Amino acid sequence: MKLDNPPWLTAAAPVFALLEDAGYQALAVGGCVRNTLLGVPVADVDIATDALPETVLALAKKHGYRAIPTGIDHGTITVIHKGEAYEITTFRKDVETDGRRAVVEFSTRIKDDALRRDFTMNALYVRADGTLQDPLNGLPDLKARRLRFIENAFQRIAEDHLRILRYFRFYAYYCDPEVGPDMEAIAAIAASIDGLEALSGERVGSEMRKLLAAPNPAPALGIMAQTHALSRVLPGADARFIAPLVEIEKPQPLRWQRRLAALGAGDAASLWRLSKADQKSLEHIQKAMEMPSLIEAGYRLGEAAAIDAMLVQCASLGLEPEPEVIRAIQAAAREVFPLKAPYLMDRIPPGKALGAELRRLEKLWIESGFTLSQAALDKMVEP
Repeated sequence: MKLDNPPWLTAAAPVFALLEDAGYQALAVGGCVRNTLLGVPVADVDIATDALPETVLALAKKHGYRAIPTGIDHGTITVIHKGEAYEITTFRKDVETDGRRAVVEFSTRIKDDALRRDFTMNALYVRADGTLQDPLNGLPDLKARRLRFIENAFQRIAEDHLRILRYFRFYAYYCDPEVGPDMEAIAAIAASIDGLEALSGERVGSEMRKLLAAPNPAPALGIMAQTHALSRVLPGADARFIAPLVEIEKPQPLRWQRRLAALGAGDAASLWRLSKADQKSLEHIQKAMEMPSLIEAGYRLGEAAAIDAMLVQCASLGLEPEPEVIRAIQAAAREVFPLKAPYLMDRIPPGKALGAELRRLEKLWIESGFTLSQAALDKMVEP
């Protein structure tokens, strides 16, 4: 079987040639192959080779390519060609693992390299001419959108417990819920759940953000809840409202923070080491959900937070979002309070009293539906 000359393979041809012209093997592997076969956009191209990392560095230097030893101890060199980064990794096999990191041994066999990967659909390789190499017979699983660990699921998870979360992320993106999960995988996950405790918050958060950003994460989150993986990574989380949220949020931009808010657990920011921007986004949604008026929330916290809060509330109550409320939130987010402190300073000296009066007037302005003018508000000032 051959791939039909995808653009990324053509663009990577000089990088393949860098290795092949020197007598080494070069094969694209993993996500670029999987996504091409599924008709999904390809984000990056990883290349596997039997050339040792020092050889890759030397070849790149010889031919004028920029090369970065990003993971040389594990066999990975990043080669830059026309602004694109290609991770070139020597065939390898794991000789020692502790559930988080591995000691590897370089190999010259594709099958050794394939056996150390996580899922059968990720152990597909493509040569520069588009010829598919499937050393572990993963293509039937990919065609069936069936996610299976390579060989022994328990052993694959023991090598790296993050694979538990990767299983659910891949399930959300690439699997057919009608087919259902692989029962051996689920049994292995349930038996290995304690291993999640050893993972860093950053690694957990990275996987969970990607999962929540899937077109429909509800089936994967449901299985996570059943295996108790969800409660391990986010105590108190409840996945019941994700499916209805996915149904009613479709006209709006997809936001994983909204889905995280729907899970109902408040400790994600600290547990997952979220960035300050993501923390602020989540906090705004949670504050908007607590405010008595979504319209006021739109004005004070912004359109995105208020609409997210409305969608989460609708999903939890089994309601459809009202278009007129969405329009009112959007309009409120554009409003600007017409009265500023200098307008009042001739009557109220700077300080707490001035701030309190401005807040009182702003509240009246909001309650009027933002209709009170600057002149009308000026007349309502209480010295």
